[in-house]
Amino acid sequence: MRPDALVTVGSTTMSHNFAEATSVQRSISQSESGGIVYDGMVYEGWDILGNTNGGYLMAMAARAMADAAGRPPMTVTAHYLSPGAVGPHIVEVTEVRAGRRFATMTGAVINVETGREVIRVLGTFGHHDTDAVERLDGAPPSIPAYDDCPVDVNGDDPDAQPVPELQQRLSVRLAPGSVGFRSGKPRGVAEVSGWFDFADGQKIDEYGLILASDSFPPAVFNSGLPVSWVPTVELTVHLRGLPVPGPLAVVFRTRFVSGGVLEEDGEVWDSAGHLVAQSRQLALTPRPS
Repeated sequence: MRPDALVTVGSTTMSHNFAEATSVQRSISQSESGGIVYDGMVYEGWDILGNTNGGYLMAMAARAMADAAGRPPMTVTAHYLSPGAVGPHIVEVTEVRAGRRFATMTGAVINVETGREVIRVLGTFGHHDTDAVERLDGAPPSIPAYDDCPVDVNGDDPDAQPVPELQQRLSVRLAPGSVGFRSGKPRGVAEVSGWFDFADGQKIDEYGLILASDSFPPAVFNSGLPVSWVPTVELTVHLRGLPVPGPLAVVFRTRFVSGGVLEEDGEVWDSAGHLVAQSRQLALTPRPS
């Protein structure tokens, strides 16, 4: 194992950085429908209360789909069908259409041990037009500097909400106005903002952007609703460009909670102030435990 594959958090050493933990290898076999099959592995430590993070699973699928398309992801949508578990998985990739500029692919992530499909993904792959007109009616979130926000890890308060295992691999730093829910004092506004980076300093690429879009506490936690499991039904991530080196400034907001579901809209900005990703998630409303 290479030295850079080791991440030390406190007294715990964890293997496999994000790139390795979401890597896939093209198999010599084909799916029954004639698609390309990729072998992958879901590793420990990328979960929330034992359920593998949805952004992690989407990134694994996107890697396989991008390899088959021969182009990077631009927009990826995943529907979550069953809980992710540690162990071997395959990604079955099928080309829907490939044109001169874009290729549209589907991907199915399947648990090898159970045979169950975990997520079904649809994505468009291609290159951005760097010479196109640019207009932004928005700006990065107004939050303190990266070094002025504490890392979101478990503290000394025994009554505080625990931080998921996933966060031990990340350097997620919540803005001061976003941490109240952990001690039972939510702000009253369904918004969470802060900074995202990898704990091992790994460079953030388009797959890291996918993970960043699903690595923060749900914005609804700060609204005053119960702090409990918020299962994702569907997640879409738009990749707007590669970030410059450094942590990402992110903000997530929920405006509508009805019918047992909620939406969460996210913005991801790099340290130079460029919008590099947007996300929208449909999830189940948290219920009292």
